[in-house]
Amino acid sequence: QRRVPKRGFVNIFATRYAAINVSALEAFDNGAVVDLEAMQAAGIVKKAYDGVKVLGNGSLTKNVTVKAAAFYESAKAKIEAAGGKAEVI
Repeated sequence: QRRVPKRGFVNIFATRYAAINVSALEAFDNGAVVDLEAMQAAGIVKKAYDGVKVLGNGSLTKNVTVKAAAFYESAKAKIEAAGGKAEVI
């Protein structure tokens, strides 16, 4: 068998996020503070690498305060339109 060289570049300093959608935040009650511990307790996030990133897929009807490492602009707009807050930690 021939040896095949490895190709490409892997950035060992890259930031890896556990990604969740806005629709996953519907599992929480109105007025709840949603942070990493609450997401892990609810089973939404299994392993948080360098933090949680909230993606903009889905809709949200409950006003919750979300504390995460990063947000998409559309996700932040949907959370604030529902009456909640998006806080970057």
